Amino acid sequence: MNEAKFTNLNEFKEILQSQPIANSDIKDRAFERNSQLTKPPGALGRLEELSIWFSSWHGNEVPTITSPQVAVFAGNHGVTTQGVSAFPQEVTAQMVLNFEYGGAAINQMCKTFDAKLDVVALDLDSPTNDFTCEAAMSEVECIDALKTGWNAVDENTDLFVAGEMGIGNTTSAAAIANALYGGDASDWVGRGTGIDNEGLKNKSLVVAAGLEKNASAIGNGLEALRCLGGRELAAIAGSIASARSKSIPVILDGFICTAAAACLEATISGSLDHCVAGHESNEQAHKELLKRLNKKPLLSLGMRLGEGSGATMAIGVLKAAIACHSGMATFAEAGVSED
Repeated sequence: MNEAKFTNLNEFKEILQSQPIANSDIKDRAFERNSQLTKPPGALGRLEELSIWFSSWHGNEVPTITSPQVAVFAGNHGVTTQGVSAFPQEVTAQMVLNFEYGGAAINQMCKTFDAKLDVVALDLDSPTNDFTCEAAMSEVECIDALKTGWNAVDENTDLFVAGEMGIGNTTSAAAIANALYGGDASDWVGRGTGIDNEGLKNKSLVVAAGLEKNASAIGNGLEALRCLGGRELAAIAGSIASARSKSIPVILDGFICTAAAACLEATISGSLDHCVAGHESNEQAHKELLKRLNKKPLLSLGMRLGEGSGATMAIGVLKAAIACHSGMATFAEAGVSED
């Protein structure tokens, strides 16, 4: 079992610096196989790129996807006292129960794509601090959440998706993006669960106040995660890093998941090489965040649910890519002339 062994943020950063990379030999062999399949060159578009990318991390030029895992992390945010959400904090725990009883959208999507679903609630009775007053988490709290995410990844899975549930977490995601990439708070703030225009204006002021209070977060990935994030965002970051340590490919979900992932990339460039973007959500800043990370989404369906739902939908796209790459005959096998 590859359990988390870091005890502080510096040790976590050291782990990010020494993560495995894609298998270049397998990548070359997968590229060669793709060039021999019974289709015109490039006819399957991005599916071809995806299959080669997946092969290089899976460690097999003819891979399969048999055991995808979706982990939904839930946390509560002290910043909700600033009126940044249209829903009360109690909804987080209520939705966790809904996940556990199988009644949410993510449950149906996991059934559709044969994905294992794990639900991980992080201290819902103890919200993070209001980041307009102090850092959202102490280093110890942040490390605990990172470890929870790290240990949630099943070492036997062959594809990983991290989802989230947490009233107020689009505010944290916007604050992280603002801290890492600059601009005005309003550039990164969206309507989240459906706030009105006055709520949107207030949310921008809250994000700006959070950055003013937490100057150490500016341009610093792990400090942004600690000072402005939530336990579920830290768990997402930990799970993405954990998947990388096991060479497990990852599909990123929407704005919140991508903001958590951005903290890793801002810390060590290349930390997200094992990740693809599952979709572009309807949260207005997600498109810009994906652009900053150089991640082109697989889907754009106007979704903004969270829960890992957009990324789980993209499992179907990736499964199709792998099925074609590994199952199609080569020209030689099919007796078809390449000329």
